[in-house]
Amino acid sequence: MTETPTVALLGTGTMGTGMARNIAGAGLPLRVWNRSSDRAKALNDVATVADSVAAAVQGADIVLTMLYDADSVAETMEQAREHLGDDTIWLQQSTVGVAGCDRLVGLAMDLGVRLVDAPVLGTRKPAEDGALVVLASGPRDARATVDPVFEAIGGRTLWLGEAGDGSRLKLAANAWVATVLEGVAESLAFTRDLGLEPALFLEAIAGGAMDAPYVRLKGKAMLSGQYEPAFKLAGALKDVDLILAAAKAAGTDLGLMPAIRDHLARAVDAGHGDLDMAATYIEH
Repeated sequence: MTETPTVALLGTGTMGTGMARNIAGAGLPLRVWNRSSDRAKALNDVATVADSVAAAVQGADIVLTMLYDADSVAETMEQAREHLGDDTIWLQQSTVGVAGCDRLVGLAMDLGVRLVDAPVLGTRKPAEDGALVVLASGPRDARATVDPVFEAIGGRTLWLGEAGDGSRLKLAANAWVATVLEGVAESLAFTRDLGLEPALFLEAIAGGAMDAPYVRLKGKAMLSGQYEPAFKLAGALKDVDLILAAAKAAGTDLGLMPAIRDHLARAVDAGHGDLDMAATYIEH
């Protein structure tokens, strides 16, 4: 393993693009691949753009997956199967849920690679700013190799236990995100339906214990109708489904989450899935 690891980043979407620029900016040799090649080609000023998964991962020390779900991750890594080195570390940073991560743990064993499960907290802007929170889990002997990547993409790394613990904590954190998102949307809608300017809700809580940067960020987006995606509504619905599946398996009664899921699904069904998740407000 080289002191400066070569990274193959698979998936240059909303999150992966910002992560790639920060990895390259930290001086790590970088190759990128994306199913839609135009997204990857936009990074040709900082990375080697590969035309196949095989070309991206050949000789890479770290293979980083930042894709939509467990199916797309597994499919992509199967394409890499014959081109992974004996010392390759698979840095899995997609949000795949508990069952999905368990499946990928098994795939890593089959591929003969060490798996670091490290989903992140944050959306497009933190990814661009290198300010993500990394929820890392996996073998201790992989930490020194992946730490330069975490330092490049994140403001903070929380190391947990075995691979899979990161994905579990990510779901708990995302459950809170979904709760706050829907709570802001409902309070704004309720203020409006009571005959008041909905912006008065944000003014009322400003600077108090109930205020938070995220509340203000999403609340302002809802009121202005500015829904350029930092994280797409369809992705939020996918993550809530992962939360509900994990809660059912764990025996946890999440009283709010089914209703939140219904509201997100209503907005997706209305055609807003490619907008930012704040667009749930449109259907309130």
